[in-house]
Amino acid sequence: MKSIYKLSLVALAVIGLSACNQEEKATNASTNVELTTEAQKEAYSVGASIGRYMSGHIKEQEELGLPVDRALIVTGFTNGLNDQLKLTEEEMQTILQGLDKKLNDKRTEQAKAIAAKNIEDGKKFLEENKAKPGVVTTESGLQYEVLTPGSGDKPAAEDTVEVDYVGTLLDGTEFDSSYKRGQTAKFPLNRVIPGWTEGVQLMPVGAKYKFVIPANLAYGDRDTGTIPPNSTLIFEVELKSIEKTQAAPAAEPAKK
Repeated sequence: MKSIYKLSLVALAVIGLSACNQEEKATNASTNVELTTEAQKEAYSVGASIGRYMSGHIKEQEELGLPVDRALIVTGFTNGLNDQLKLTEEEMQTILQGLDKKLNDKRTEQAKAIAAKNIEDGKKFLEENKAKPGVVTTESGLQYEVLTPGSGDKPAAEDTVEVDYVGTLLDGTEFDSSYKRGQTAKFPLNRVIPGWTEGVQLMPVGAKYKFVIPANLAYGDRDTGTIPPNSTLIFEVELKSIEKTQAAPAAEPAKK
C-alpha cells in the first residue's frame, strides 16, 4: 500500500494552504501574486508542486471517510515555520504513522468491496450477454461476437499478431486503445492475457471481433491502476496480420 504521510509536516501543511485557496479571500490573494523575478518563480513553483501533489492525497483521505481539518493544517504549518510546535516531534511521528495505517486499512477495505462487486457485476453481464444473438460462449467462458468476418489465415498461439483494438470496462470506461495512439500493436499471442490468447486464435486476418473476457481470463484480482480487480473486460479487436513462428531446423545427425 502506498504511504501518504511519510512526507514532512511542512509538505502536509502546504496542501492545507493550497486547499484553502478555494476560499474567496485566499483565491484573490493567489491571483494577485507577482511572479516577476526568478526567485519568486522558484519559491512559487516549490509550493505549487507540493500542493498539487498532496491535493490528490487529501481528497482521497476525505473520500475514504477520514475528515481533514484544513484550518488546523494551516495552524500547524504556521507553528512549524515559527518553531512553536504544540506537539513533540515524537508525538507527531506516532500520530502520522497511525493515520497512515488508518488510510491503508480503509484502502484495503474499499479494494475488497470493489473486487467483490466486480465479480457479481461480471457474472450478471456475462449471463445477459450470452443470450444475445450472435454471441458465442466458449468452454472457458470467453464470449465473442463476429463484427466483421475475415478471410485470411488464423494465428497459432506461438505466432506474432498485429492488431488494432479498444478495451473498456463494463461501465464503458475506456482503459486502452491502439486507435487513439494511432499505431497498431504487435505481440506474441502467447504473451498476453489468456482471453486474448484464446480469442484471437479464432480470428482470420481481416476480421473484427468483440470479446467479453471474464476476470479469470483477464487480470484476475490484480489492480492495474486503470483496471480494477476482478474486472470483466470488453475488447473490440481487428486482426491485421500474422507473423508465423519459424519452425526450428531439425538437428543434423551426429557424425560418427
